Amino acid sequence: MHLRGVVLPDGEPRDLWVVNGRVRTQPVPGAQTVVDGGFLVPGLVDAHCHVGLGPQGGVELPEAVEQALTDRATGTLLIRDCGSPIDTTPLQERLDLPRIIRAGRHIAKPKRYLPHIGVEIESDLPAAVAEQVAIGDGWVKLVGDWIDRGAGDLAPLWTDDELEAAVKVAHAAGAKVTAHVFGEDALPGLINAGIDCIEHGTGLTDDTIALMAARGTALVPTLINIETFPGIADKAGKYPVYANHMRDLHARVATTVSKAVEAGVPVYAGTDAGGGIQHGRIVDEIAALHRVGMSATDAIGAASWHARAWLGFPSLVEGAAADIVVYDEDPRTNLDVLRSPRMIMLRGRVY
Repeated sequence: MHLRGVVLPDGEPRDLWVVNGRVRTQPVPGAQTVVDGGFLVPGLVDAHCHVGLGPQGGVELPEAVEQALTDRATGTLLIRDCGSPIDTTPLQERLDLPRIIRAGRHIAKPKRYLPHIGVEIESDLPAAVAEQVAIGDGWVKLVGDWIDRGAGDLAPLWTDDELEAAVKVAHAAGAKVTAHVFGEDALPGLINAGIDCIEHGTGLTDDTIALMAARGTALVPTLINIETFPGIADKAGKYPVYANHMRDLHARVATTVSKAVEAGVPVYAGTDAGGGIQHGRIVDEIAALHRVGMSATDAIGAASWHARAWLGFPSLVEGAAADIVVYDEDPRTNLDVLRSPRMIMLRGRVY
């Protein structure tokens, strides 16, 4: 196949050819032109998504397939599945579904996370990390903090020594580690342990932002999920300190993420779909990143070319996967254009 249009992020008119699901930059005799004009964007990325998770926990595989198809319809062609209670490896064999990078299951302590989702352990975090590395695709997900009902507020789950040992185990096996973190107190230990990414990060301070920037630690803020914090607080009547903390984190999240962007922290788009957030909302997350200070181009990049490079998938260059979304207009001048793709190509197949 042959495609002609303005290719992002360079913004130059180019011709691309697709052979056996791969991009070619030199003419291919006899190729059929399927796109002539418009804007060609590397397939969108949801860098924090939970295929296989529903409001009540794990779902059956047919429902997980529908979740992935919902994401594909928005142009999301690459998913970093940030923890799932079910084994979604059968979905990776389907050529019609987005590529999924799995992180195994969340690792938490008993009664310190949502039930029926993660692996719950009392101790030996490094061993649990090694187990999840063995069944994932190069990522491990920790629960960094959660409400401690005894304290009545968010509190870290792990000691600094546990985190340092666990991250070393993952890195030695060639895997990366990320962590769910809402509050402030868990962040220094996680970042100093060498963690690769922070999810949510609503409790970031000037000091921990500077530490992340210096270490190159990524942030996936899941802004559309943070919109649920007031509702969480309203249901936490038994824990007023926690409720007020959640409201405060919500109130300052725009400033928090804006400071992280300005400091040079790598920020990527993730919806936290699964459970309380519907699938197919990557454009809402891109728009939210733009509202907190990212340029429109960088916000798209956080869900496309920048995120793909971070996860090890090149954009529209020679030999890259032919995962392409085509738009009639330039999405950099109007993000709403992202809601109406003209064509979605995944693995060289047109949808």
